[in-house]
Amino acid sequence: MFTGIVEELGSIRSVRRGAHSSVLSIAAQEVLSDLKVGDSVAVNGVCLTATTVDGSGFTADVMHETLNRSSLGSLTAGSHVNLERAMAADGRFGGHIVSGHIDGTGTITAIRRDDNAVWYTVSASPELLRYIVGKGSIAIDGISLTVAAVGESWFSISAIPHTVAVTTLGEKRVGDTVNLENDVIGKYVEKLLRPQSQEKAQSSITLEFLAQNGF
Repeated sequence: MFTGIVEELGSIRSVRRGAHSSVLSIAAQEVLSDLKVGDSVAVNGVCLTATTVDGSGFTADVMHETLNRSSLGSLTAGSHVNLERAMAADGRFGGHIVSGHIDGTGTITAIRRDDNAVWYTVSASPELLRYIVGKGSIAIDGISLTVAAVGESWFSISAIPHTVAVTTLGEKRVGDTVNLENDVIGKYVEKLLRPQSQEKAQSSITLEFLAQNGF
């Protein structure tokens, strides 16, 4: 589990592409302090497993499903990425619950400055927007952010200068694709309520049926 508080900006050393998968080699410093082979690292919000670790970075495999669902397939040598190690049990919970399992991608449609803040508007599919609520949490490329506004096909966040400076947000441009992970709480609530709603929809018991059978 992650919190969406980016620890450092890493950079892609190389990308080795296979038929349906890739191996990313990522230069890093901060996250290497206690990183071991087999540990989880969020790379632009995607939970990956470190397969090798050396003095200047690590490698991670990216499977077919991850390439299809995220923006990792567009990374090239030199690309910057947000990095966060899995949350320690005794660590501070500074963001929100982030699993590192991307729900889909969005597209940045507008960027504007508002005094010292920067507003980003992101278009997304209805399947993603149904879980996005004003003042709720959203992870964009692994960054824990607060939703400022929501429309029929978009949502906006307002980022402080520090967040823009220490993450890939500062490099984003209109038209860029970003990874999106919705707040898991909304998805669990929907899942728990769905069986009841389906049972009601499929039930053939009516008031007339009950009356005819003596109830």
